Amino acid sequence: MKNFLKNYKSSLILLGSILIGGIVGVVLGPKAAMLKPFGDLFLNLLFMSLVPLVFFSVSSAIANMNTMKRLGKIMGNIVIVFLSTAFIAALIGILGAIILNPTKGLDSSMFTSIIGSGEIVEAEKVSFLDQIVKTVTVNDFNMLFSKSNMLQLIVFAVLFGLATAMAGEKAKGIAKFVEEGSEVIGNIIKIIMYYAPIGLGCYFASVIGELGTQILSGYVTAFLLYLGITVIYYFGFYTIYAYLAGGKEGISIFWKNAVGPTVTAVATCSSAACIPVNLVSAKNMGVPDDIAETVVPLGANIHKDGSVIGGVLKITFLMGIFGMDITNPSTLLSILVVSFLVGAVVGAIPGGGVIGEMLILSVFGFSPEMLPIITVLGTVIDAPATLLNSAGNTVCAMMVARLVEGKNWTVSKSN
Repeated sequence: MKNFLKNYKSSLILLGSILIGGIVGVVLGPKAAMLKPFGDLFLNLLFMSLVPLVFFSVSSAIANMNTMKRLGKIMGNIVIVFLSTAFIAALIGILGAIILNPTKGLDSSMFTSIIGSGEIVEAEKVSFLDQIVKTVTVNDFNMLFSKSNMLQLIVFAVLFGLATAMAGEKAKGIAKFVEEGSEVIGNIIKIIMYYAPIGLGCYFASVIGELGTQILSGYVTAFLLYLGITVIYYFGFYTIYAYLAGGKEGISIFWKNAVGPTVTAVATCSSAACIPVNLVSAKNMGVPDDIAETVVPLGANIHKDGSVIGGVLKITFLMGIFGMDITNPSTLLSILVVSFLVGAVVGAIPGGGVIGEMLILSVFGFSPEMLPIITVLGTVIDAPATLLNSAGNTVCAMMVARLVEGKNWTVSKSN
């Protein structure tokens, strides 16, 4: 119990403050609007930090990526497995959101009075290729310093990190600078997050006071939807993946060694904390050491199926609030791409949760004031998301072993 409280302390405090804020909003009603400035203060502190957070975090992660030097065959198959499972996770998330819309019945007009229209910004009619250009680039450097251009800033930071890595020793000072900058800005975010319980609690109180309790039912439905998807993905698709890796024997081996990674993921809510346990379990499954020691650490950073599904849920939650059609083919494709970026790419970056949420708002044209709405949602689904993010790395290691070693890989040597 002591370890549980230690690991979940921040999440419990945040959920508690949101609960108290909700109660205050119900009791005070519209009068709770007087608490909104305290919530706005929290949002503005985050907004002030976003641009340096994105730049230093992304560029540092790439500029100092020495651990990526692995055998080409192993790395190539890791990419195949990670991309495939993330794609499947996104499709399942979209299907779940279509079948059970957690925001069904909510009146979008209630939100426009406090957070703007929330509609996707309609740009002038341009070709598809021109739209791609505008999505990933801007025509002036100073435009990168805006929270409205998060994806463009990420692209620049990636290029900056790659160029620094390519320069090697000649750019050692720059690599160290962005690494130290990432550490400093990460500490700034930690300091700001000390105020999060008060800021989010007050903001949520004002939202509930303005909107009533309808939004609460949306969160409950969203959590139950995510929990249902987690059960299906965990028991159903992990079993399928294990079968693809090693047939019936693969299924037996996987589930025999799945308890440790599962319990650790749920108990710690930390993918990094699961690395040692996942390594032991993967090797017990018969995965060769070099594959296990590559897949598991990389997976803790860039293989986040739970975050991909969470990204889908956040996007569709916002769209549902404003009555947008998510079944349109182009919209579905956008959801698929952005949720993949949020879960598999941005999720690897320190502070990636906030960056990912701002990326969603930026790409789909939602008001930045919607950030607390999806931040609360992210907190609610944190535990099952970590389970899918982390525990699945062992079965991915099995699939990579199958692709690298062939059908006679060493699963038979497992315990």
